[in-house]
Amino acid sequence: MPSLSDVMNQWKNPVEMLRNSRTGMYVYPVVAPEFQNWRNEQAAWRESAVLFDQSHHMDELLVEGPQATEFLSHHGINSFANFELNRAKHFVPVTPNGHVIGDHIIFREREDKYVLVGRAPTSNWLMFAAAWGKWNVRLRYDPRSPSRPEGERVLREHYRYQIQGPEAYKIFEVMNGGPIPDIKFFHVDWINIGSKKVQALRHGMSGAPGLEVWGPYKDKDYIHSVILESARTAGVSLVQCGSRAYSTNTLESGWIPSPLPGIYTGDGMLADYRDWLGADMYEAAGAIGGSFVSDNIEDYYVNPFELGYDFYIGWKKPDFVGKAALEKIKAEGAKRKKVTFEWNREDVLKVIASAFEQGTPYKWIDFPQPNYASSSADMVCDESGKMVGMSMFNGFSWNERCVLSLGVVSSDVQVGDVLTLKWGEPETTAKTSTEPHKQTDIRVRVSPTPYAAEARENYADSWRTKSSGVAAE
Repeated sequence: MPSLSDVMNQWKNPVEMLRNSRTGMYVYPVVAPEFQNWRNEQAAWRESAVLFDQSHHMDELLVEGPQATEFLSHHGINSFANFELNRAKHFVPVTPNGHVIGDHIIFREREDKYVLVGRAPTSNWLMFAAAWGKWNVRLRYDPRSPSRPEGERVLREHYRYQIQGPEAYKIFEVMNGGPIPDIKFFHVDWINIGSKKVQALRHGMSGAPGLEVWGPYKDKDYIHSVILESARTAGVSLVQCGSRAYSTNTLESGWIPSPLPGIYTGDGMLADYRDWLGADMYEAAGAIGGSFVSDNIEDYYVNPFELGYDFYIGWKKPDFVGKAALEKIKAEGAKRKKVTFEWNREDVLKVIASAFEQGTPYKWIDFPQPNYASSSADMVCDESGKMVGMSMFNGFSWNERCVLSLGVVSSDVQVGDVLTLKWGEPETTAKTSTEPHKQTDIRVRVSPTPYAAEARENYADSWRTKSSGVAAE
């Protein structure tokens, strides 16, 4: 079986390989694109309640055994000192060079058992690391559902639903048969959904309070029906969210979901990892989209300080992968920070209008989210034309009535500054998800993260606000 290393050897550099990927659009699988329409679905998490079906688009990795805690602590930046049973964390692994690989939500179910949920790069890294380091752990991997099932039946280990919004609590009380326990943020407890007892995580992806519930996949249809019936009984307009709107909730709440894994360079463990990764895996088949083109793949990498994850770092741990590199980055000082970019209305309308004119249009802005690559990198420049940032995830918020994107900028850039985002790719690539187009400039205003006032002012302290006791040591 060819490896990522074999694929990389066929290209001048990893950037060329990823910019010419033919994997197509990044897909949120199985769940219907829309249940009502994506505008109503976005509005629901702000105005009433929304039901997210998260059963299909994320990997699930079970890690258990005598060294489970030691293994995960060694391969993540997080402290595990205060990680008790029935808790969850935002787990972030980095490479030996300090570059972010990805992230997962990690649940501690027993002293020696953890469940991790998220995108493929973190799952792949941990599966490799378990064998590479000869750890006394057992891993069971349930990959995300196929992007294109072609009518075949899809089964998972667990269903996973999330109910969010200002009226969600009314639904919880009906389906639980009474008030639910007072679950603290990122804690887990048991509640009733009809005749089933299920685990519930206190969470809030869209900024409003909510719960994430999960259980055996065979119970999925029953749980779904009880949730909908409970909403009707409670008199709440619960709107099911389709796959089109689902990914956009993070634009308002501030999590960058798809940084490029920093694994394409480096020797030792990283070289062995590239030999281990298959040619059909995420890291080899994924795509980079956007206006930023560099021959150096490391220009696309990010570190925990830039994404606001630095307060997670368990500096008191004796050792973990990437610790020395992160100590050096900390000593040198952060060079970039995470922000939200608010796109100029007139410039966005100009781009859309070009599709109605003869000739080559500007790059189409798909609504609500232009998900044409697994990782995005659009140049953001100051008035002199100097690149001062990178836009990494974009989309339209019906709630805010504007296009937003999340990314990083130089540390000296201030909220309120107006910069220029270069939209569209500078040359034709082999990506099947892009059409012939030309580039243009879009003015963007640097804005706070989270962008939504609801998330900034009322959301529980977390990685979004950089001041949590949940993950810090």
